[in-house]
Amino acid sequence: MPGPYSRPLLNLPKPPDMFARDWEWSELTAFAADEGPEATMAVVSGRRRQGKSFLLDSLARAAGGFYFCAYEATEAESLRRFGEELGQYTGSIAPMRFDRWEQAVDALLALGKGRPVPVVIDEFPYLARATPSLPSIVQVAYGPRRPERLESRTRLLLCGSSLSFMGKLLSGTSPLRGRAGLELVVQPLDFRQAAAFWGIEEDPRLALLVHSVVGGTPAYRREFVRDDVPAGLDDFDAWVCRTALSPRSPLYREARYLLADESDLRDRALYHSVLAALASGNATAGRIAGCLERPTSDITHPLTVLQDCGLVRKETDAFRRNRSVYRVGEPLIAFDHAISRPKLPLLDRGLAEQVWASSRSRFLSGVVGPHFEQLCREWVAHFAAPETFGGMPIDVSYGTVPDQAERTAHEIDVVVRGAVGQDNGVLLSLGEAKWDQVMGVGHLERLRHAAGLLAGRGVDTSAVRPACYSGAGFTDELRAAGDRGEVVLVDLERLYRGD
Repeated sequence: MPGPYSRPLLNLPKPPDMFARDWEWSELTAFAADEGPEATMAVVSGRRRQGKSFLLDSLARAAGGFYFCAYEATEAESLRRFGEELGQYTGSIAPMRFDRWEQAVDALLALGKGRPVPVVIDEFPYLARATPSLPSIVQVAYGPRRPERLESRTRLLLCGSSLSFMGKLLSGTSPLRGRAGLELVVQPLDFRQAAAFWGIEEDPRLALLVHSVVGGTPAYRREFVRDDVPAGLDDFDAWVCRTALSPRSPLYREARYLLADESDLRDRALYHSVLAALASGNATAGRIAGCLERPTSDITHPLTVLQDCGLVRKETDAFRRNRSVYRVGEPLIAFDHAISRPKLPLLDRGLAEQVWASSRSRFLSGVVGPHFEQLCREWVAHFAAPETFGGMPIDVSYGTVPDQAERTAHEIDVVVRGAVGQDNGVLLSLGEAKWDQVMGVGHLERLRHAAGLLAGRGVDTSAVRPACYSGAGFTDELRAAGDRGEVVLVDLERLYRGD
């Protein structure tokens, strides 16, 4: 066999041009280097532009494996391309010819006769749509007693960008359920990684504003804006106009294309309307239905599908488990529906500056404000030290605390439950997040009042530490309370660099 078969698999170094992704790389290389005696399979998924193909192509190159990327085509054309590329990989004099996918899958198993070989089939959903029986074909090929599997050490990785399809590949009645030894979802970069990737980690305010527009998708910096990074806060407005609001920029239409990637979305107009309602602040199923002037039953399925696609997330109230809210899960979609979509005719005429001038305040309150609250919850979940809240944070959400005396309810932006010693589910913190307000003792008193209301309902609040999260800072009086240990204070500097 040619060179690819002679490369060692162990201790594969991460490519120098790969940013972050240390955990994903270690999981993939461990799977590829598994010395087990039988063929195994993995499923890798994630939305487009997150770097899945880059990861898997790098893995195949480093380990001497085979990488095949499908595209929309008939079964016959896909089999022809597959045979040609597999022939090139093995050094065959002539292209391999396959009449059925059964033959092609067995050819992949044959690659692993001598050693563990990673085999990547990227954009697997395209092949499965042209050949609906393909998952069953793979299932049969990976039968527990089948000699072709038992005598092979092929490490097959099925990859796809359609989260709705890939999420069902290993669930329910899917023929591949129970067959995979690894299921990896490639997520966007977290907000700290995104700041470093854009090279703006030294300016937390600018980093948060940029993240409120493009989130943590790596491709948006490289391919979509060609490394156009705002030079500073003074350049942010102009940067938005020349990227996200410019018809000349690929970023301008990307939010609409994210929906097009999902084949399960039939009535796309309805899904866009649901997202627009969410971006307008309608967070419950009833309010979304009211905004669209439809019965709630009409939007139940779209909300479920949007969750499966990773474009919407559902959050349960920490104190009222029968109440949930929905939030847009992709910052660029929230930006598009709140800012761009309502003004498309003007933007298409090149009037980005005028549109931004009239929409900037809405962006700060309706987009950045909720996004800041979400990043505060992510900070608690992923970056806060156990001693910050007196325990290990486990569940971080929002909550509402009814106030019967005032006939109102207090919205708590960050509710933290965690582990203290042997006890799990301990209420550790109630927090309020204000992007554009200097917070003072009045905010602390409101949190203390909410804690008192919960105690009156029998909730154990003995471990609760109030927390204030602000993008604008704190009064001297509140900082003094923080120094006394009466409140946890989290500003932008701590959000991006502290614990």
